[in-house]
Amino acid sequence: MDNDPLREIKNVLKKRQWRGLIIGVALVVFLFLFKPWVQIGAGERGIVQNFGAVQDVVLDEGIHFKIPIVQTVIPMDVKIQKIMTDAASSSSDLQDVDLSVALNYHIIPDKANLVYQTIGVEFKERIIDPAIQEVMKAVSAKYTAEELITKRPSVSSEMQEALTSRLLASNISVDAFSIISFSFSQTFTDAIEAKQTAEQNALKAKRDLDRIKVEAEQTIAAATAEAEALRLQKMNISPDLIELRKIEANLKAIEKWNGILPRVTGAGAIPFIGVGDVIKTDK
Repeated sequence: MDNDPLREIKNVLKKRQWRGLIIGVALVVFLFLFKPWVQIGAGERGIVQNFGAVQDVVLDEGIHFKIPIVQTVIPMDVKIQKIMTDAASSSSDLQDVDLSVALNYHIIPDKANLVYQTIGVEFKERIIDPAIQEVMKAVSAKYTAEELITKRPSVSSEMQEALTSRLLASNISVDAFSIISFSFSQTFTDAIEAKQTAEQNALKAKRDLDRIKVEAEQTIAAATAEAEALRLQKMNISPDLIELRKIEANLKAIEKWNGILPRVTGAGAIPFIGVGDVIKTDK
């Protein structure tokens, strides 16, 4: 029989298989061509545009779906960025100053769409670099060249505060700011070195003078103490003490005498001093 039910069923199944295959292929082609999803990487935010118009929504990290053809998503980096900038300025005493600074900053994540809408992706060249140049010149003009060196922490802090206020208006946050180096003219550098040398020499001379004064004071104190000791000894000497010392000396002489009187007489003879006094004392 031509109208075999089994054959008709097989034909229907084949048609459905081909139809499903065609639909599957079409779906895959659609997904690859129009890509109705977007992946936002770590440290990024997604800027959503409907036919080019920036939307209020900002996409966080991860996978998000979008409407093909209608919506486009632009990733924007919101991680901390670092830039180094050089600038030429003048101090308040009209000295030429070359500064080199480093700035760490990042786009405020939930304001990334406003940054893209008002500034674009070239915000460094359009906003950050000019702001750094202006702030460095404005702050440097408040200090003398010497103060820029001696008050470096204050200068750096003032520059950071000014940059923070200025960039925050553009939805850019300052994380850190530091002055890498100051450079001055050779004439001024030589003058600073000469001044430092003079101050060091003056300090050394003062230390030497202080040392000499201390040594002199010590010498005077020692001499005063010695004179006072002699004065006290002199006050303690009396006639009785002198007589006692004479007796002690004669007694020591007698102890050493061997009992033989000297035979030499005359003007050159040595008298036996104090014997009579001793005898009188013994009696």
